[in-house]
Amino acid sequence: MKDQTEVGKLKEGRYVIIEDEPCKILGIATSKPGKHGAAKARIDAVGIFDGVKRSIVQPVSAKIYVPIVERKSGQVISISGHVIQLMDIKDYTMFEITVPDDLLEKIEPGKEIQYIESMGKRKLDTG
Repeated sequence: MKDQTEVGKLKEGRYVIIEDEPCKILGIATSKPGKHGAAKARIDAVGIFDGVKRSIVQPVSAKIYVPIVERKSGQVISISGHVIQLMDIKDYTMFEITVPDDLLEKIEPGKEIQYIESMGKRKLDTG
């Protein structure tokens, strides 16, 4: 799910879609309007799910898509290697998430943990 907004209304720490990937905005640099054009904004962002740095340059008045990022809670059902099975607390859907090494020792079956969901993708909320 995504919404549409103007580039000039974006702020650092918010989210934007670049190359069909939801990204967290690291920085925005705005140039003043020139003789023949509008003010432009350079947006530097990092992918939420893949960690790849991306940047785009757009006119400040241009429309851009922003993802709807939801923080949800899930209960750990089982752990199998680096894959955990979670059940959403609200709608009881079951799904699997791959866990990085540094978080694996903190997770136990039966515990409730936070995760992020956006555009059909999920990952553990690390802060």
